[in-house]
Amino acid sequence: MIKPLSLITASLLLSSCSVWEAYTRPSMALPDHFKEAEQFAGWKTATPGTPEISGRWWQRYQDPLLTSLLEEVNQANFTIQIAEANYRQGVALARASRAPLLPAVNGQSSITRAKSGRDSADTEYALGLNASWEIDLWGRIRNSIASGEANAEATAADLNDARLSVQSVLAQTYFQLRILDSQKLLLDNTAQNFERSLTLTTNRYNVGLASRTEIAQAETQLRNTRAQAIDITASRAQLEHAIAVLLGKTPAEFSIPDSAYPKTTGITLPIANASLPASLLERRPDIAAAERRVAVANAQIGIARAALFPTLTLGAGLGYSNSTVSDLLSLPSRVWSIGPALAGPIFDNQLRKSQTDAAIARYDAAVSTYKQTVINGVREVEDNLALLRILAAEATEQEIAVKFAREAVEQTENRYRAGISEYQNVVIVQSALLSAERNLLSIMGRRLNASVALMVALGGTY
Repeated sequence: MIKPLSLITASLLLSSCSVWEAYTRPSMALPDHFKEAEQFAGWKTATPGTPEISGRWWQRYQDPLLTSLLEEVNQANFTIQIAEANYRQGVALARASRAPLLPAVNGQSSITRAKSGRDSADTEYALGLNASWEIDLWGRIRNSIASGEANAEATAADLNDARLSVQSVLAQTYFQLRILDSQKLLLDNTAQNFERSLTLTTNRYNVGLASRTEIAQAETQLRNTRAQAIDITASRAQLEHAIAVLLGKTPAEFSIPDSAYPKTTGITLPIANASLPASLLERRPDIAAAERRVAVANAQIGIARAALFPTLTLGAGLGYSNSTVSDLLSLPSRVWSIGPALAGPIFDNQLRKSQTDAAIARYDAAVSTYKQTVINGVREVEDNLALLRILAAEATEQEIAVKFAREAVEQTENRYRAGISEYQNVVIVQSALLSAERNLLSIMGRRLNASVALMVALGGTY
């Protein structure tokens, strides 16, 4: 027993060896500030005490219905449920990767009938337990565990990313729907004004102060506006159906009452808390997932390299074997075995070497994917900071345009009533006002969508 025990002891001492280095996160050189933050008025410098609404960014819009929908989507959305199932699978696989840390024990029973040469056939009954344990000489098991745990963490990040993505789509869809409600209200109110203009023009025509052409112009303007209002209902229905699907419902099971925004100017968007670009590495789930997959790829190299070396397994068996069932469990029938087994590749036509090369290539690809994800994240923040700044300036100019368009309508309508202006001029200024007001609503919608996109770009926690 001295030699086998010595071999076992030596094996255990070698079990701390590894053929691949420990994982370190790839380094990236990032700027210490966002370029567009310097010019963005809605950007607030973050301090250690700055409060954040982690994961519930939508509460900053102070819209009860939006909050209710986003709370519901976290539970009902099928895309999120798929990601959650993938996460549970990742956790289970990580748990399974730790199984080789302890010996595997299996029960065995058999009845064997055999014959050799001219001897009569014999029957052999056997019952016992077999145990085997791989000594982790080269780190294969440790790297398998590291790979499984990193993969589970990646699926957890994927789940958070799926939640954030679905939440942002729902919020942006909701804001688009509300802007359409505001557009519809604007068109309905404008149509009422055009009806009054048509009545005025008809009355003037009846007393010989207006031509039939002016009535036709007023009718055309009114009907076009009503048609635009009807067209909006089709787009609104599609957005409402899209929200229903996000909530895991059929369109017939869901509806949102019409509700226009009370004002089209001076909207207040959530103020962003500034953070260094490097903080995106911790806050964005897509970046976290990409980094964890680099760790997976690193561990896979260790697994592939360990396959180049022999595998040492310690096996043991204990049981009974006898040709007579009645004597099977007797002491003379007891059998046992114990000993190490060493197995390794001799010739595989470079199979394992090629698998190692492939693992290294996958690691390099994972590193590049991670770095690309990081710089894409920084770009998305810069894009939306710039967009919000530009749209704020555009909204200011558009508000002034609406103000002067209303003034032009008032003056031109007064001149028409006084008989010193043609109706064509009324049509022109009224159309200009409607266009200016619709543009202002469009800018409002784009600002809301950009603010949601900035929320997502910052990981949903600013």
